[in-house]
Amino acid sequence: MISTRSLTKRYRDAVALDEVDLNVAPGSIYGLAGPNGAGKTTLLGILAGLRRPTSGEVTLGTSPGEVAVLPDTPRFDPWLTGREVVVLAQSLVAPDLDRADEVLADTGLTDAAGRRVGGYSRGMLQRLGLAATLVGRPRLLLLDEPASALDPGGRREVLDLIARLRGSATVLFSSHILADVQEVCDTVGILDRGRLLFEGPIEDLLVGSAIPRYVVRLRGEAETVAARLRKAPWVVSVDSEVDGLVSVEVTSLAEAESKLPRALADAKASVVSYAPEEVSLERAFLELTGGGKRR
Repeated sequence: MISTRSLTKRYRDAVALDEVDLNVAPGSIYGLAGPNGAGKTTLLGILAGLRRPTSGEVTLGTSPGEVAVLPDTPRFDPWLTGREVVVLAQSLVAPDLDRADEVLADTGLTDAAGRRVGGYSRGMLQRLGLAATLVGRPRLLLLDEPASALDPGGRREVLDLIARLRGSATVLFSSHILADVQEVCDTVGILDRGRLLFEGPIEDLLVGSAIPRYVVRLRGEAETVAARLRKAPWVVSVDSEVDGLVSVEVTSLAEAESKLPRALADAKASVVSYAPEEVSLERAFLELTGGGKRR
């Protein structure tokens, strides 16, 4: 549905996008993650036709009339009601449809549909923008931080709504809330300083990018055991905490499985439990982008 080749965008001496090769499959939900200033909004703007690239190619598998865009801070004329906003959007893109009430219900705005949007909260405006985006049944949705302004309940509704679009539409959305990306996306792209560092299934990122780590819980003092483990050639680093928790980064889980029990026994450690640490998207993301120091 989306393909870019060597997509580059420069603003004088600043490089916003640096030869980005993006591939978004039809019917998929693609999460674009990256630190602030990584180039996510610039990329979405180019895909939407709102900005021009400096160089490179963009190919969309649908016509511009079947693409819907939701900016991160949607704005509407304050004297219109919520329903009027959605009906106006529908008249512009799909006048033969009658879906205003349906999408208002899907986005949790039925009770507020008759109110003027000048009195809407930011979270309500975000949901109204999503309703106006969905009303024309687009084949491709480009969503910039669609859940960033929502409370937990509203975010849950929006994520469920996005998940239900899988297969019937293609969704590309950017988010700094990595748990949202991990929950609903088939594919993730990690953008940092204009470069696409990773693209693929989330499972591949979690397996391939994060340093293997074991978490060991001890009864008693942990630092003596940690100091002993740091000398092992198959150990990358060791962090110990006062509650007896030791985090051991290893060269491979296979080596840890065969050598960690003996090393703990040699250190005369009183082991309560140990297991590989479950890798989260947040941890893989921070390791891939250099620890997330730029914010």
